[in-house]
Amino acid sequence: MTHSLAILVTALLFGGMTLYSFGFAAFLFKALPAPSAGATLRLAFPWFYLFVVATAAVAALLWWSHDTMAAIVMAAVALTTIPVRQLLMPAINRATDSDDRLRFKWLHGASVLVTLSHIALTGWILARIV
Repeated sequence: MTHSLAILVTALLFGGMTLYSFGFAAFLFKALPAPSAGATLRLAFPWFYLFVVATAAVAALLWWSHDTMAAIVMAAVALTTIPVRQLLMPAINRATDSDDRLRFKWLHGASVLVTLSHIALTGWILARIV
């Protein structure tokens, strides 16, 4: 039973991160003026990162008795999301507020790389079980 739950929670994490990154954010910038889209994303990102931390942590616990590697990877996803939420996201917001476009691009690029790596790692875990 816990193995099935581990798979489902990992799939939820993979789907949630993918939808948010490639669907929700892109949709907002198409549906709303850029300032409104940016403000909405600023409000949504803390919740997105909490979702990633919590879901990856639950997945890590569920994987622990079945697949140690998957558990370690999910724990790493959870743990590496915390500094992104607590440090990188506020730095991105400060760069936006001060209109420091170069700093924003670098910081945003770093957050994108972290999220893409989390998606890839989660997808890798799912692909291993097929």
